[in-house]
Amino acid sequence: MTANGEIFDPFGTLGQALWICGGQWAGKSTVSRLLARRHGITVYHYDFHDARAHQDRRVAHRVLKGLPAADPDPETVWMDTTPERMAADTIAGFPLRFEWALDDLRALVSGRPILAEGWGLRPDLVAPLLDSPRRMIVLVPTDGFREHQLRVLPRAGSVAHRVSDPERAQRNRIERDRLVADDAVRTAKDLGIRVLEIDGSRDAEAVADVVAEHFGPYLA
Repeated sequence: MTANGEIFDPFGTLGQALWICGGQWAGKSTVSRLLARRHGITVYHYDFHDARAHQDRRVAHRVLKGLPAADPDPETVWMDTTPERMAADTIAGFPLRFEWALDDLRALVSGRPILAEGWGLRPDLVAPLLDSPRRMIVLVPTDGFREHQLRVLPRAGSVAHRVSDPERAQRNRIERDRLVADDAVRTAKDLGIRVLEIDGSRDAEAVADVVAEHFGPYLA
């Protein structure tokens, strides 16, 4: 923000952006890519930048705070904690990571809306940027669809890091993801932002139809 509290948006990108947030494994990236191909818009994949391009900023931030530069040990992250603590820590870390995403978005210029998608684009963080709640939608998987995704998506089926008890680590991860998704749903409902449950009854094309209808004139 600027000194007077206004959102710093030098090229007007944030003001015309569309946003998809929600739970892990709800199909946010797939739906976003379908909308990009259908409507000629640009998609910003938060997860890709957060896991790769932002790593140097994450390290620098830890060093400035006097913390070790290295990532926390996987045992500490996935085993020596509880899902509730993991979810709380994840949610507490989103605001800083959101600022890094906004820096990426501010640098983009397009004659068409830019669709930003990712679980870290939380409703409470995005809401101050919105001129209408229709610029955002939250996709969350039902428990049944989450289990389906965990079975069929290789990257979802296990924790990527080597730990002493992979099954326990995966259980912790799944419960953390559920808690983080539940928090997004509660916040979205409080802010009047639409929540769309993904239960597997619609394929990705059909879900994209619903999301496109929600965004309505912004995609025209």
